[in-house]
Amino acid sequence: MGKQFDQLSDVLIRFIEAQHIFFVGTAAPEGRVNISPKGMDSLRVFSPTRIVWRNLTGSGNETAGHLAQINRMTLMWCGFAAKPMILRTYGTARTLHPRDTGFAELNGLFPASPGARQIYDLSIDLVQSSCGFAVPFMDYAGERDVLKTWADGKGEDGIAEYWETRNQSTIDGLPTHILGREETA
Repeated sequence: MGKQFDQLSDVLIRFIEAQHIFFVGTAAPEGRVNISPKGMDSLRVFSPTRIVWRNLTGSGNETAGHLAQINRMTLMWCGFAAKPMILRTYGTARTLHPRDTGFAELNGLFPASPGARQIYDLSIDLVQSSCGFAVPFMDYAGERDVLKTWADGKGEDGIAEYWETRNQSTIDGLPTHILGREETA
């Protein structure tokens, strides 16, 4: 049976900090639900009711498009090591792009990495833990360097072109506002 809380406890924060992967769930009022795995050093728990995470350039940009429509977000962690638990945080999130006030400060909390395209600032209104008894054990073998190598090879101009050609809309055609102007699908 799951337990619900108004905020993260110290125990739950330590659980989050020990995980190497988390999942992001968003959906616009219409269209597909998106669930994305996130790794690397991309998440900070600011307080029991606030989490900030950085999104690097990738093949899709669903989260930004969904949050432009409705600002709800769920983050989920699974305990793949000793402690079997699934933890979810539910809330509302705001999107910061590199052009936005506050982006540079929050981006500075993370290791330097090319292609940082959004920071998401989640205000938590519900935390839920559940048993995770069916989650398998998995060993952590390390981080992949593929995304960083790809972004380094693209450079700033290549990343900007990628945003222009590949990140302006969701798979349902919603604008992501990556370029800061009215975008077309």
